[in-house]
Amino acid sequence: MKIFAVESSCDESALAVFDSEKGIVSELVNTQVALHGQFGGVVPDLASREHLANFPALLERVAGEIVPAEIDAVAVTRGPGLAGCLALGIAYARTVAQVWKKPLLAVNHLRGHLFSPFIPLHEENPATFPERLKTLFPHLGLVVSGGNTLLVAVDEDRRAEILAQTVDDAAGEAFDKGAKLLGMPYPGGALIEKHASSAREHGKFVFPRGENLKKGARFSFSGLKTSLRYRLEEMSDAELESSLSEICADYQDAIIAQLSGKVAVALRERRFASIGLSGGVSNNKALRAVFAEIAKKRKIPLLVAHPRHTGDNAAMIAFAAWFDAQLPAPTADLPVTFEPSLTIDCA
Repeated sequence: MKIFAVESSCDESALAVFDSEKGIVSELVNTQVALHGQFGGVVPDLASREHLANFPALLERVAGEIVPAEIDAVAVTRGPGLAGCLALGIAYARTVAQVWKKPLLAVNHLRGHLFSPFIPLHEENPATFPERLKTLFPHLGLVVSGGNTLLVAVDEDRRAEILAQTVDDAAGEAFDKGAKLLGMPYPGGALIEKHASSAREHGKFVFPRGENLKKGARFSFSGLKTSLRYRLEEMSDAELESSLSEICADYQDAIIAQLSGKVAVALRERRFASIGLSGGVSNNKALRAVFAEIAKKRKIPLLVAHPRHTGDNAAMIAFAAWFDAQLPAPTADLPVTFEPSLTIDCA
């Protein structure tokens, strides 16, 4: 089965083709980070206009790798995301589907992230993937990005149950907003990680780690950001300069501690056959190391999305469309309309 996919939920314009017998055979992403960076964040109207300009050029680039007659379906993100961006992507995908005379499949963007750690396993050996998959459920997935922080239990039938989610800022927002307070450009999460890696010591600065939150039920990072702001107000420029690496390390440690803490609670309360880590923040090396240790202690595999599939991308949308279609009773006739507030437990 070959699926052509379109992703446009925020500021990435992306196209991809997934072949169930080979894996991801083509993928292109046009990022708008530099464009929106001057505004300190994504500007919705600007993002929509960029998608309008980007998609025709992307399709022209990938045209040489696509034989429309061999495509079985066109998939597109229906939510969550920015309304204008989602609507434009759906309109574009619908046009392609009509021209190629293919069915149009609606895909949940968050389920794309949730299942992205399974893509490397499929690409290792597509033929043995179905049998290998049987050993990996029930699955515990952490989707951690700029807009979402979700801990999800997934059963053998791909039903997703939210175990914990953010009640305010997502972990990625905490990184980026913290970086902004520290005078770093948007997006600044990777810069915090870079400075943290050169810290001479950890624990010099105390930041909240969410211990007072209801057990296992939610994440919250706004208090962490506020704590950083108050700390910086008490420091001189010279003090900040001399302690920047240590501040970044302790701020990063506080985010990771809350994420890993919720995962530890879930693993104590229920049995899982595997752990998944996905979303843009999953590129953080310190976070990956902590989760690798958790998986090692539990003696279960850790599945981590490939770095190129941690941000918004169409490859994960194509894969998710195929992945869900393999169920004995796949969801059919999903509305191909945009759903800006779509949740992960909805197909």
